[in-house]
Amino acid sequence: MRVIPAIDLKDGRCVRLRQGDMAAETVYSNDVPSVAGRWQQQGADLIHVVDLNGAVDGVPKNLPQIEAVMKTVSVKVQVGGGIRTIETVRRYLHAGVARVVLGTAALTDRTFLVQACQEFPRRILLGLDARDGKVAVKGWTAVSETKAINLLKELAGLELGAVIYTDIARDGMLSGPNLVALGEVVECSSFPVIASGGITRVEDLQAVHALGPRVEGAIVGKALYDGKLDYAAAVAAIGTR
Repeated sequence: MRVIPAIDLKDGRCVRLRQGDMAAETVYSNDVPSVAGRWQQQGADLIHVVDLNGAVDGVPKNLPQIEAVMKTVSVKVQVGGGIRTIETVRRYLHAGVARVVLGTAALTDRTFLVQACQEFPRRILLGLDARDGKVAVKGWTAVSETKAINLLKELAGLELGAVIYTDIARDGMLSGPNLVALGEVVECSSFPVIASGGITRVEDLQAVHALGPRVEGAIVGKALYDGKLDYAAAVAAIGTR
């Protein structure tokens, strides 16, 4: 299981939000490439980047910073936030991004999602963001009536690379992951699962790891930036990257 550092971008800076609230930000750095370089230096082989402005606006807004990251690090980078057209998918993947994350489009534009999976098999990830079990969209500014588990089942036949499950209520709160909901996702998923939201301690990572081999990784953000979790210690605790 990988421990995957997160870089959340807002207005060109590396930030963290509380429960996805764009007004509740903590700024960690104005030098985004250096942040990515730091995670590579500490041993990360995959970095998770989110364009928060893009997620809300529906189009990439922090592309210069993401391109700078790609030029700075040699490890794999996956990107999400505001990817709503096949042209945007192509632009990111042709620029060297390893995988892209589609969230809102999975619910609102199934034709696009299917096309992306067909054109780039297993390089498309499903961003399954949930509040009270229901799928959130548009940078978490709206919640649908669709249950996350039901959407996951609907997409079982696609060539998705993995599903990233985020419990919004836990994100940025340092309160631990929602293991019950995550366990349900692991049980229902036809794809590898990446956990996200609330992971704070080594014990949280061990609990996620214990959900079984289908769990590909865990995305960690605020706990790393606040120093509550050391990256090397995190990797050592689960015995693998």
